[in-house]
Amino acid sequence: MIAVDTNVVVRLLTKDDAAQFQKSYQLFDNNDVFITDSVILETEWVLRFAYGFDGKQISTAFNQLLGLPNVNVTQPALLAQAIAWHEEGLDFADAFHLAYNQYCKIFYTFDQKMSKVASKIGSCKVNVPT
Repeated sequence: MIAVDTNVVVRLLTKDDAAQFQKSYQLFDNNDVFITDSVILETEWVLRFAYGFDGKQISTAFNQLLGLPNVNVTQPALLAQAIAWHEEGLDFADAFHLAYNQYCKIFYTFDQKMSKVASKIGSCKVNVPT
């Protein structure tokens, strides 16, 4: 198994540099690939801010990438949940944090928007510290 950096994932998803896309494609085509949580988070940020992807485009890209049989992540079910919650309106990083904390009884944040949206999903209660 190999691991890849954010720039390799971004080249594969955006195809913005033909030579680097081909190299990325070859890595994914010929290997079992591990993608760390930090690379997933950074990839979302790069796609959103550097490439102008909207939430739907990001979710589609991640679902296609993570649907490849040779792609491995730390917690596939939790990541799938984060992507689904992102599609329901949570910021991706917030959805990621919330999905990974579902085994806790309360997740505290000062983010009022997150608290409002998250109150309708998941089993972990989301509160603003008082």
